[in-house]
Amino acid sequence: PAVLSQSVKVAKLAADAVVKFSKADHYAQLSALKRYTPVRAEGNWYPTPPAYLEAVEPNWKTIRPLVIDSAGGFRPALPCAFSKDTASAFYHQARAVYRIGKKLTDQQIEIAQFWDCNPFAVNTAGHMSIGFKKISPGGHWMNIAALVANQRKVGFDKTSYVLCVEGITLMDAFISTWDMKYATNRIRPETYINKYMDVKWQPFLQTPPFPEYTSGHAVVSNASAEVLTYLLGDKIAYVDDTEIPFGSGQRAFTSFRQAAEEASVSRFYGGIHYMDSIEGGNEQGRKIGRYIVAKLLTPSGKPKVDKSQAVLRK
Repeated sequence: PAVLSQSVKVAKLAADAVVKFSKADHYAQLSALKRYTPVRAEGNWYPTPPAYLEAVEPNWKTIRPLVIDSAGGFRPALPCAFSKDTASAFYHQARAVYRIGKKLTDQQIEIAQFWDCNPFAVNTAGHMSIGFKKISPGGHWMNIAALVANQRKVGFDKTSYVLCVEGITLMDAFISTWDMKYATNRIRPETYINKYMDVKWQPFLQTPPFPEYTSGHAVVSNASAEVLTYLLGDKIAYVDDTEIPFGSGQRAFTSFRQAAEEASVSRFYGGIHYMDSIEGGNEQGRKIGRYIVAKLLTPSGKPKVDKSQAVLRK
């Protein structure tokens, strides 16, 4: 009884500290900030079919990060400039999305479906819009962390720690991603292709309701992979069954980084991201993950030096 009573007291102290800390994270002020209005200009993001939903959380960059120093501290290089010129880099980016979408292999379709993770996807009928039951990309990676921790039998304490750090990583990765998305306000492939290439073309996946650059899947997946590799090890084979309750099957991976690579490219297969957005997001996510490892998980502020962490020393 004494241990139980003391444990409850410690838990309450921890909860009170978290609540106090959260009161200054700016979340409560989000609804009072200026409403986002899409700009009808060439190259800018605009709501997409089928529901033409409003932009999601345009002010998310104002949320205080947990580990990284600022929302904009990990911005990758700017994407290629918008252009309608058929010889331009931008046109080639869009054409690549268009071409892959017209000849997807069975494996590419499976990958796109498995990593869809779009809680904003809807089924429309007349004036009705009914949301599909889908997990978020953050929820998917939390489940990966849990299932591998369970597979490795690391115990309750270590599992709790892994999930806590993974949650922190996702929080900061999304803040960083949303900062970049609304800083660039880039047009989605669906909008560009329909206007300048093929009015009847549709992406394999529904386009989420926010700007294109960088890919959120690429950022959060690579950040997660770096942190989970540090915490649970590299080259760990596992079977990801996260999507079974949501209508997809399961997929086998040899490491967290392999899963992150597949999650990233799935958005290209799905027709909702240009390849440079995926590449920029990969870089952004890896840097965030390595920064969190260095700042939060290693006492010296530098990544642990051993063979399994070789990539972190680069």
